[in-house]
Amino acid sequence: MVIDQSRWDSVDEVEIESLLQQMTLAEKIGQMTQVEKGSLAPEEVTSYFIGSVLSGGGGNPEPNTAQDWAQMVRSFSEAALQTRLAIPLVYGVDAVHGHSNVVGAVIFPHNVGMGAANDIDIIRNAARVTASELLATGVHFNFAPAVSIPQDIRWGRSYEGYSENTEIVTRLGVAYLRALQDQEPRILGSIKHFVADGGTKWGSSQTFDWLTGNWQAPGDTYSIDQGNADIDEATLRRVHLPPYQAAIDAGAKAVMVSFSSWQGVKMHAQRYLITDVLKGEMGFDGFVISDWMAVNQIDRDYEVSVITAINAGLDMIMVPYDFKLFITTLTQAVEAGDVLVERIDDAVRRILRVKLWLGLFDTPFGDDALLPLVGSDTHRQAARAAVRKTLVLLKNDGVLPLSKGERILIAGRGADNIGMQCGGWSISWQGAHGSTTPGTSILDGIRQVSDEVQIIYDETGNFPADVSAPVGIVVVGENPYAEGFGDDGNLRLGVEDQAAIKQMRARCEKLIIILLSGRTLVINDELALADAFVAAWLPGTEAEGIADVLFGDYPFTGRLPYTWLRSVDQLPLDVLRSDERGPLFQLGYGLTL
Repeated sequence: MVIDQSRWDSVDEVEIESLLQQMTLAEKIGQMTQVEKGSLAPEEVTSYFIGSVLSGGGGNPEPNTAQDWAQMVRSFSEAALQTRLAIPLVYGVDAVHGHSNVVGAVIFPHNVGMGAANDIDIIRNAARVTASELLATGVHFNFAPAVSIPQDIRWGRSYEGYSENTEIVTRLGVAYLRALQDQEPRILGSIKHFVADGGTKWGSSQTFDWLTGNWQAPGDTYSIDQGNADIDEATLRRVHLPPYQAAIDAGAKAVMVSFSSWQGVKMHAQRYLITDVLKGEMGFDGFVISDWMAVNQIDRDYEVSVITAINAGLDMIMVPYDFKLFITTLTQAVEAGDVLVERIDDAVRRILRVKLWLGLFDTPFGDDALLPLVGSDTHRQAARAAVRKTLVLLKNDGVLPLSKGERILIAGRGADNIGMQCGGWSISWQGAHGSTTPGTSILDGIRQVSDEVQIIYDETGNFPADVSAPVGIVVVGENPYAEGFGDDGNLRLGVEDQAAIKQMRARCEKLIIILLSGRTLVINDELALADAFVAAWLPGTEAEGIADVLFGDYPFTGRLPYTWLRSVDQLPLDVLRSDERGPLFQLGYGLTL
């Protein structure tokens, strides 16, 4: 493929070559190294020529405020400018649904909800708000969007996928990337996880006895995450590659490689797919970055792992801990001829090109003038508008829309639980229950509708015997989780949620169930008990958007981005599609009022 050089109209290739010729091997390998902020001091950025620093999930300063984030990131950025060649650093985070590591930042619906909305405008608005809040804190590199296409919703990362449908994922992923990158100053997006992370097989996850003390290494709870995509190349190309090609054509400058394997070989070792297909056939001329300590999974021998990954085509390595060991190992590999200097130069050239394109050489810091916008009402209204579009109405037997003079009983673990409605990758890696960050819960959103709405709330639904109402709302769903900790072969509501539903059914004439989840669940019994059932996914911090739709101020417009199963034995997706019982709801299903 001929590379479209117009995408790099702001990049001076002569400047890149001039820098490259001046660089020592140590300076080059430093550029290829990305370190977690808790594993190095700013002065080590200077002494080891570190090219990138990241905050992992929960990698925040104390106190966790936008202002403290800006100061923390700036300390690393300033240190990079103290190096001999003053090559700027690029700081990265997983801002996968807003700048969601920062307390007080606006958290948007996770991608599964955005897929239900399937609305380009809200995708663009989410990207622009996220970009603004990132720049306020000095961050220029966002490990998003995920363009995963989950084929088995038992996977704990299913909510990171917009849909099971390749066309929907491609359309929304490209829209997000363009909105993130096509503004000044720019934010670097990273399409991930290359490739077929959504096509792995249940039960194929591996553990590695040589990986200890790593909080993101696959453990015993993993069943499909970081597993093996046992699919042929035709399927890989038809289902999983299209969003990458579309994103490259739209200007993608960074690609993150998946923890998973294809046909039994770790993606970080796949020279054919990374170098021949991605960089060659598909024309990708940005840089390829590894995932968190994923290189270590290639082989028990760390030296073999590093050599294999770099020769496969990895340009920047998310170490993230022992960066000195990585630098020493790669240096020795180059000196021994196991990694050619030409491969190092190619990697560094790609990294420098992206940094020049980002404008970091001219403006290496963030924009403190944007700090007042972090968590601002304007940004929250954008997220609230997104929430309205994500809701999918699965059932409605004459109860919705609600009257603003209604007497309503409200119950359920999720009714007044911002952490639960945000899910994983929210303040901390796994997320948490409770008031983890400022926002509006579903309960508070309903309270704000009208002074005439009469609300009686009890989390368990265990109201006094004489308390009843025409309408009850119970909010149930999944506990927060991320990655393999969310792998689930059950996909059913817990005992506590089931009890709350039964309590509420006896207390009201009409029962509305709101489901907070990162995927479809087995809900046959719960659906039968409900007069109305709303799939709200993981809406983030601005749940007033749910009340807006329940009370008819805005219509239900969401459509299912995933085929809804009847039972777990219908998984994975190809089994569900061929099952003679059919799904509970088809892809694209959604009622209107």
